[in-house]
Amino acid sequence: MSAEVMEKNIELKSGVNKVFTDPDADAARAYFRGKSRALRPKLTTVEEVVRTMISDGDYIAIGGFGANRIPTAICHEIVRQGKKGLGFAGHTSTHDFQILSAGEAFNRCDIAYIIGLEARGLSPNARRYIESGKVKLTEWTNATMSWRLKAAAMGLSFIPARNILGTDTFKYSAAKEILCPFTGQKYAAYPALYPDFAAIHVHECDVYGNCHVYGASVSDFDLAKAARRVVITTERLVSTEKIRQQPEATVIPFWCVDAVIESPYGSYPGNMPYEYFSDEEHLREWLAAEKEPESLKKFMDKYIYGTKNFDEYLALCGGTEKMNKLRRIELLIDKK
Repeated sequence: MSAEVMEKNIELKSGVNKVFTDPDADAARAYFRGKSRALRPKLTTVEEVVRTMISDGDYIAIGGFGANRIPTAICHEIVRQGKKGLGFAGHTSTHDFQILSAGEAFNRCDIAYIIGLEARGLSPNARRYIESGKVKLTEWTNATMSWRLKAAAMGLSFIPARNILGTDTFKYSAAKEILCPFTGQKYAAYPALYPDFAAIHVHECDVYGNCHVYGASVSDFDLAKAARRVVITTERLVSTEKIRQQPEATVIPFWCVDAVIESPYGSYPGNMPYEYFSDEEHLREWLAAEKEPESLKKFMDKYIYGTKNFDEYLALCGGTEKMNKLRRIELLIDKK
């Protein structure tokens, strides 16, 4: 940095809120060095994964985009098992946020896109939960959250960008202004995000965790490299031979993955691109039930706490007949 720039004595600002995860790249690398990269079968169940891989107080991240390609079965089980005190990455988060808010599973959240279910409207209960003061919040943007995961995937402790400089989002973030050592220009430094646990839903994978994803990927490929523990739920299991026929399509490799769960319709009631459409009727039922705490409790008792697993939930919501209808809608065989 030039002496001229140093002499300017530029004031550097910091966001006022907390970093909820440790951005120490060396600590993360030490963890990943001890992680097995053996090519071994990893099939398990939703119940087992949530019981053994998530502890109260962990920081978790959910893959997908909005209500699209989300691992709904994992979100349900987190609530069903009563996990509490979690940290949560509120990145392009809609129905997953709605579910976890209904269970009051998290008490701190990095927020970018939350509460809203896009064109469907706002989640009344999620809004109540955030406004209750029970959750500590640090603000970001969707792009910023993506870059934080990118920094972790690269094995860094931070990444520089400019997108929220001079905004209230920066003020209520945990970013810090820095000066470029080459030009003296001002950047915002974003801390790397290394979640303790991540769940990602994919179209197909083999028993080892080699995954194919079709459609929007958002930051899931970086999330798989950034998170300490990664579970994959998949619409279908395929042979490793099929995976190897398209090696360039294996966007999440087995060495990132700790567990694999076959979960047909596992993104329901969200959309799974090229597989099935979202169940807009059931999402409206969610939103209507949330208007009052009493009706939400009845809804949760029926659909989450009163069901043994995600298969029972699917059966309650219409079973094979409903799922086939949603598949026909997605494939443009039926009108919406």
